[in-house]
Amino acid sequence: MNPSMLSRKTLHELPMTVHGGQAWKIGGIEDYSHNLNPFGPPDDIKDIISSSIEGIDHYPDDNSTELKEAISKRFHVGMENIIIGAGSSDIIRMFPNTFIEDGETVIIPSPSFAEYTHQCRIVGARVFTQDLESKDDFHMDFDSLKSKIDDNVKAIYICNPNNPTGRIERREDILDLVEYCGDKGTFVFLDETLLELVPEHKNISCIGYVDRYPNLLVAGSLTKSFAIPGIRIGFGFSNPETIGELNKVRMTWNVGQIEQKVATELIRNRMGHVEKAAALMASEARWMYQQLTDIGLPIRMTDSYFFFDSMRPLGMDGHQFVERMLKNNIMVRDCASFGMRFTDYVRFCVKDRIRNERFVEAARNALR
Repeated sequence: MNPSMLSRKTLHELPMTVHGGQAWKIGGIEDYSHNLNPFGPPDDIKDIISSSIEGIDHYPDDNSTELKEAISKRFHVGMENIIIGAGSSDIIRMFPNTFIEDGETVIIPSPSFAEYTHQCRIVGARVFTQDLESKDDFHMDFDSLKSKIDDNVKAIYICNPNNPTGRIERREDILDLVEYCGDKGTFVFLDETLLELVPEHKNISCIGYVDRYPNLLVAGSLTKSFAIPGIRIGFGFSNPETIGELNKVRMTWNVGQIEQKVATELIRNRMGHVEKAAALMASEARWMYQQLTDIGLPIRMTDSYFFFDSMRPLGMDGHQFVERMLKNNIMVRDCASFGMRFTDYVRFCVKDRIRNERFVEAARNALR
């Protein structure tokens, strides 16, 4: 018996997704392939985790009440507007399992975070892409997107800042799209997981508008902002009715007690750590852009804190550049997994000045 033949037909040709952040498998490598807070978790993270152990002989609060209270105060929304997940990836899984029927249509920008497509295909959705173009600096063409929306489109995905391009869309443009989609009966799934690490995030985020627009769901997490991918905490914001439907597919006890307590402490008392990092990273992004363009690396200035650019002007593809950087103990992301259009693209983040100076020197060596 071949077990794969017994799985759902939608899974038979579904590939596994590929993500960055793999340098931990290789000793002595500085990992620029992920987009975590480069300053790491707060210095006292071990103490916070240790103090969260008491009570693990009980089941966790399935409603995550204390954590929701902290999130509600931080983001100025009601507790009834919040759902908690094991990372934003859990919210990304819940959404199509709640709202997308087999055969329904979704529109997803390309390139963007691969999990959107993966989770939609698991439930049998018809996935159409909205190509983001180099000539537009990989910004979304909202007019073109609107022209593709009809009564058959169940949902549209937006990642802001977009992963992997680093581009940020204006709040006004996103809300205009949300309103347009509302008239068509179309959901907008807005992923703001990376936004807290942008200094102007409060002027960009749409979390405060979830009660105004019932077709808007905003996802976030602590993974990137606190550099704690090993502690799975994510959250979704929407109107209470949408949250109620999502809770029907949420796994019971999906977030453990330790995660809840750690996240509550971080949100209540450690957000200054994230805000300081965001300011430093914005400054370092400008410095890296100047340094790298001076040595001939063909990059464009990012809207956020990671770069996404083609190595074709250097006569090499992304994999070749990755290999050259690895010889200098630096890992960058080969973006071929985002599709054939991006085999010559790489993505890399910014870190602190000392490590960024090493990156510039490694890039200089790679160009020789």
